[in-house]
Amino acid sequence: MLIVGLTGSIATGKSTVSSLLSSPPYNLPIIDADLIARKVVEPGTAGYNAIVSYFGPTTPDLLVPSGPEMPETGPNGKGRPLNRPALGRRVFGDSPEVRKDRARLNSIVHPAVRKEMALGVLKAYVKGYRAVILDMPLLFESQLDKYCGTVLVVGVKDPKVQMERLRARDPHLSAEDAENRVRSQGDVREKAERALERGEGRGCVVWNDGDKKELEEQVRRVFWEGVVEKYSPRWWGWWLWMCPPAAVVSALWNYWANLGVDRRWREKKEAERAKL
Repeated sequence: MLIVGLTGSIATGKSTVSSLLSSPPYNLPIIDADLIARKVVEPGTAGYNAIVSYFGPTTPDLLVPSGPEMPETGPNGKGRPLNRPALGRRVFGDSPEVRKDRARLNSIVHPAVRKEMALGVLKAYVKGYRAVILDMPLLFESQLDKYCGTVLVVGVKDPKVQMERLRARDPHLSAEDAENRVRSQGDVREKAERALERGEGRGCVVWNDGDKKELEEQVRRVFWEGVVEKYSPRWWGWWLWMCPPAAVVSALWNYWANLGVDRRWREKKEAERAKL
């Protein structure tokens, strides 16, 4: 089974591509990191308690305000939900304090998310799917790209297009808030470069500067025909499903190869910084 890491940045169209791949003719299972991240911080979970303990004392509006429709103990009696805009203001930005808070939040959320994602991949394998999609904005940053057979980046070439789409989608965001959210997910053009560094069949990019029809065509041509059909034929998927030891060997080989790609990428970036 091919594990596909789907990534991009905010307002580049990653969710649109995820929706396309979950629908006919692809019908691939989607493991959405954002949805899982919400699940693991619901009131009553260990993640929720850790976030409230760390951020609560310095963030008075961390929880949704109580009122007629929101009891003090929350809808499930385990606490009021997190006030995501308030938490977002603590972790979206580029200052040292914000980076520290974001690292702390990630240390709480990421381990729980990884566990749920691993279970999702195992379920997809048992059900005999040809490929599974890991939909994850911070795929490279969390280093989960090492476990993927291929990485698909959805990007936009013009940063202005990304900002315009984000402000149109979330009109409540100020220009500064929008810029901070974009920065927090990294430069999507660098992610595209990093995906292509993996080599043909192991990384690809679809550019979403046009309309949805153009995006659909790129997904079909660049990803499905150019990667899945060409480098992960159906017979290979069936063989890995019928022979679990072969699937384990294939996964280990992919991981080893990706470690080499990651090392070369870091060496390349260090050499570029040294020239500055």
